[in-house]
Order: sequence, then structure tokens, then C-alpha cells
Amino acid sequence: MVNAMKQMFAEALSFFHNDEVRSVKPLPNGRIPSYMVDHRKRLRERFMGGGADALPDYELLELILFRAIPRQDVKPLARKLIETFGDFNRVLSAKPTQLMKVSGVGPAVTTELKVIEAAAHRLAQAKVLHHHALSSWDALITYCHTVMAHRDTEQFRILFLDRKNVLIADEEQAQGTVDHVPVYPREVVKRALEMNASALILVHNHPSGDPTPSQSDIEMTAQIDAAAQALGITVHDHLIIGKSQELSFRAQGLL
Repeated sequence: MVNAMKQMFAEALSFFHNDEVRSVKPLPNGRIPSYMVDHRKRLRERFMGGGADALPDYELLELILFRAIPRQDVKPLARKLIETFGDFNRVLSAKPTQLMKVSGVGPAVTTELKVIEAAAHRLAQAKVLHHHALSSWDALITYCHTVMAHRDTEQFRILFLDRKNVLIADEEQAQGTVDHVPVYPREVVKRALEMNASALILVHNHPSGDPTPSQSDIEMTAQIDAAAQALGITVHDHLIIGKSQELSFRAQGLL
């Protein structure tokens, strides 16, 4: 799962490839510092030759920072960001206000990171939207992890399916705190009717990383399922997304 997510970010990163080395401030003799040219060239070659798996997290992050900070060594900042937020994915998903608290991070770095995050989300979504959800289950799980696994607050999303179980829309229904998100079954079913959906997949994340459902999660799911069934709408599953794994209510016999 982690490798799939890193590959998604790598695909997004490839959209922004250019030769930033030309922006490095020349030496007094007019030449570009060789260590900057060589390091950036080697890093790019390794990335293009082996993809995300060829680079540790901090070097993949360096590739992004090259564009935002073209005139200095970005390795120390890349390492600092990884140390601060824990891993590559959490750096990209960190809120702008959190990023700006890190020394060395300004508007340019923050914008670059959020653009890469948005591109990765779009790529992941494109692999599931307008596709048969149940036969594209692995891609759907990867998408959910990409957009939700590294958030620091709970988020509740609804995936809307048509009669053929094709994913027709994906919407955020609510945001909450670190351990709670308010969900109203009536609003969920109302929105399903507005979308002319025949089936739903419910998804929310646990910022703690543990996807074990709480009693309130179980009760809320049962209420939504009952309300949906009364209107002929099927709730296929409720997924809880943890940091590195997910839990399916259907697989656990909870739905």
C-alpha cells in the first residue's frame, strides 16, 4: 500500500520535471557550482531510471524542493520535513500552516508541496471515478489511502455508485476532530437521492492510525444502512482508513 502511494506521488512529480539547475546562482567566474549540477542530475537520473522505489523519502522530497528553492542545497530541509512530520506522505498532506512553522519553508515550498499533493489526488481519483467500483477495489482502496490516511483530523466521505456499481461521484460529507466526525444519516441519504445513486460506499479515516471501529462508528453505520434500505439504496461497505491498513465493515460482518 505504501509503495502504491509513493508511486502515485512519483507520477504526479513527473508532471513538473524541468531543468531548474539553470536557475542556480552562478559563481563569480560565471559557472554554475558543479556540486549543485551533479547532485541534481544524478538524483533525476536515478528517479527517471528506477522511479520512486529508487529513492529514499528525503531524496524524493528533494526533487520537489529543487523547483521551489533553486539556489541552495535542499537536502537539510528535506530531512527536517521528514523528521517533523514522520514520512513523505505526511509532509505532503500537512496543512499549509503546519508547513510554514518549519524553518526554511515559505510560500514557494508550501505551494509546491500542495500542488504535488493535489496532482497525486487527481491521479488516484482518475483510476476509480467512472469505473466499476467493486471490480476496481484495489485502486479504490489506494485512492482512499492517498486522500485520507495521513490527515490529522477525521474526514467522512461518500462514494456514490449507479445501478451498475460505477462510481459516479466522491464527496466529502463532513470534517471533524482528531477522534470524531459528525455524520447525520438523514443528510447522507438525502445526498444519495440528489445524486440519483443506487448504492454507497462510506469511508472515514482514523488519524490515530488504528482502523478499529468505535461503538459510535458501528451505530452510525447501522443507522445509515437502515435509512438507505428504506429508500432502496444499498450500502456496499464502510471503510475505515488507518495509516497503513484499512478495515471493511462488510468483511468484518458489521454490515
